[in-house]
Amino acid sequence: MYLIDSHCHVHFNAYREDMDEVIRRSLEAGVFMITVGTQSDTSRRGLEVAEKYDGVWATVGLHPNHLTKQEFNDEDELPPNLPPNPSSPSTNATLPYGEVAFSHLVKTREEKFDVDLFRSLAAHPKCVGIGETGLDFYRIPEGLDPEVVKEKQRETARAHFDLATEMNLPLSIHCRDAYDEQLELVAQYVSAGKIPRRGVIHCFSGTEAQARSFLDLGFCISVTGILTFSKDLQKVVRELPLERLLVETDSPYLSPAPERGKRNEPWKVKHVAQTLAELKGVSLEEVARATVENTKRVFDRIK
Repeated sequence: MYLIDSHCHVHFNAYREDMDEVIRRSLEAGVFMITVGTQSDTSRRGLEVAEKYDGVWATVGLHPNHLTKQEFNDEDELPPNLPPNPSSPSTNATLPYGEVAFSHLVKTREEKFDVDLFRSLAAHPKCVGIGETGLDFYRIPEGLDPEVVKEKQRETARAHFDLATEMNLPLSIHCRDAYDEQLELVAQYVSAGKIPRRGVIHCFSGTEAQARSFLDLGFCISVTGILTFSKDLQKVVRELPLERLLVETDSPYLSPAPERGKRNEPWKVKHVAQTLAELKGVSLEEVARATVENTKRVFDRIK
């Protein structure tokens, strides 16, 4: 049995001290992975890392949070009742295995989508998709006009959708507090005969109705470690067809219970898969088989 972590960031700075060890640990545990780009530098770096390993692939894209400069702590990263600690290190190799410290402070720089650059990156044989891209209305930096920020996100998402259409690659869509508008944008492209490879809604946290609308448009739904502790998400996922679900870690973020607050790693996707198996009333082996098949169907450059 093996699993595919359909969305991680194992090439990020959170692993700068031990990236190769983390990748080997996950591969030895039978977990392959797609490491996802969020800006030009990390997209390029993800491809470089994917080149080094069988069982590792990459996507390229510009995350909506990187369209503006901002800093924030994400409460989804923290164990219950634990306040953010911006001073904590991103990694600490002296801590025991499984006890790696992880900063919950997210810093972004402003970047504009360079279609020529991302087109060249998308041509790489280890690139399996475009993104992550999408709409994120959850955080609008203070001092900026919300409508200006949102319009910049819309324009950038459309540019990714156009590139995915041109390159015949699937999309990895990030969406937060914007599901209805994201659905409308996806529907516009699908009805126009574009984004033929469709893609996946990464780290889904919306309603069952929203999930089913994405499924109707040909997209799959991916779930993270949030599934292990969110009763609301569990209720939604229990009703969705297994043949349209993917599992992911979003490493280094969103560690599953009971390890919230620690740095996540791709091998921990097994906790997501186990929770999914319990919700569906099937074996872990059945979930592994189904989600691997689903991931390969979406990202069909994976061989």
